[in-house]
Amino acid sequence: MRVLLAHNRYCRQGGEDEVFHREKELLRFAGHRILEYTRDNSEIAESGILDKIKVGLQTVWAFDSTKELRSLLRQEKPKVAHFHNTFPLISPSAYYVCQEEGIPVVQSLYNARLMCPAATCFRAGRLCEDCLGRALPWPGVVHACYHNSHVQTAVVTGMLIAHGLLRTWQERVDAYIVATEFFRQKYIAAGLPAEKIFLKPHFLSADPGIKQGTGSYALFIGRLAPEKGVATLLKAWRTSRHIPLWIRGEGPMEEDIRRLAEANPSVRVLPRLSRSECFEVIKGARFLVWPSEGYAETFGLVVIEAFACGTPVIGSRLGAMEEIVDDRRTGLHFTAGDPEDLAAKAQYAWTHLHEVAEMGRAGRAEYESKYTAEPNYETLVGIYGRAIQKPFGLKGKSLTACALMPDVDRATFREK
Repeated sequence: MRVLLAHNRYCRQGGEDEVFHREKELLRFAGHRILEYTRDNSEIAESGILDKIKVGLQTVWAFDSTKELRSLLRQEKPKVAHFHNTFPLISPSAYYVCQEEGIPVVQSLYNARLMCPAATCFRAGRLCEDCLGRALPWPGVVHACYHNSHVQTAVVTGMLIAHGLLRTWQERVDAYIVATEFFRQKYIAAGLPAEKIFLKPHFLSADPGIKQGTGSYALFIGRLAPEKGVATLLKAWRTSRHIPLWIRGEGPMEEDIRRLAEANPSVRVLPRLSRSECFEVIKGARFLVWPSEGYAETFGLVVIEAFACGTPVIGSRLGAMEEIVDDRRTGLHFTAGDPEDLAAKAQYAWTHLHEVAEMGRAGRAEYESKYTAEPNYETLVGIYGRAIQKPFGLKGKSLTACALMPDVDRATFREK
C-alpha cells in the first residue's frame, strides 16, 4: 500500500519527530511504499513584518503546501494520507486537497493544540482549561499564552476559529490517532467526533534490554520548561540533596538547572546523548522522574523507554502521566506541582529497593505487552483501514486492530 506521511518538523527535534520516524520505518519494514511530504520550521524567516504576516497566513491556509501536495497526490495516488504535525507550514488546508483528490485523511494528535492555543493547557504555573470547548478561544489571546505574545497567540487562535467555523476538524479528517484514553476524552470534550478518534500508544523500534542492578541516581530527561514540571523538580531537590539527580534536556529553564547543579553537588547536568548512551543512562537510574504539569504530555516516549529498561517512574497524578504509570505497580504517583510530595515519593523509591525492583519488572512487562512494534503496526494499519472504509459506525469506543478491520482484506495493506 502507498502511504503518504506528512510532517512539519520542529527546529529542535522532539517526540513528534521521533514518532514520525519510527512509524515511517515500521511501515516501510512491513513492505509499504512510503511517500513523504515534510516542511521544517527552519524555513521560517521573521526578519520583517511581511515575513511575519506570511507565516500567519500560512498557519491558517498554506497555499504553497497545498499546491505541492496536490501535485504529489495526483502523481503518486496514495491509498491514505497520514499527517503528523501540520503547524504552521502545512496547515489544515492540506486536508482539503486530500479530500478533493479522494484520499482518506488520518491525523495524529500529539499535543493540545486544537483545544489550547499554547498546546499545553498550562498558564501561570497551573493547569488551565479556559479555552477547552470554546468556539472562540479568546482567553488565550488575552493572556498571550503562545510564546508570551498577543500577536502570535492571535494567529494560532485565528487558525482555530477559522477551521472551527469551516468544520474542518469534524468533516475533513477521517480518523484521528491519540496515544492515551485521557486525551481521547479531552478531545471529545473539545468537540472532535468520538467515532473518529482511535487509541494507539507509541512504541520502541528495538528492545534495549532490561537493566542489571538497582540504579544509583534519579533521572529526569525532557524539555526544561515550566509545563514539564521543572520548577517542581528544582524545589523537590532542595530537600532531597542526598539523592543524586541526573538531568538531561534543553529549554528555557537551562540556567535554573545549572544554578541548582552549582548549589547542589548531587545534581549532574548531562550533555547531549546518543540513543545508545541514553538507554545506558536510563538503565543506570534507580527511577525516572516525570513531573509534567498541565497537558504538555500526551504520552511521554521516555517513559516507555524506562519501562523497557526495567526502570520505574515517579509521575504526576494527572492526565497521561496518571494513565501510563500504574501507581505502586510500575512506579509512583505524586500530586502534580507539589514538590514536597515529589520529595517524599523520591525518598520512598530511594530507600525501598525491593519494592522499586518489583516496579521495574512490572514496567518491563508493561512494555512487552503494550509498547512493542508488532501490535503497534496492527493497530496503525487497522486505523488506516477504518479511514479508507468510512463512514464510521462504531461510536464512543476505544478500538484496537482486532475490532477495527473485521472485514478488510489485510493483503491489500501489504501491496506496494
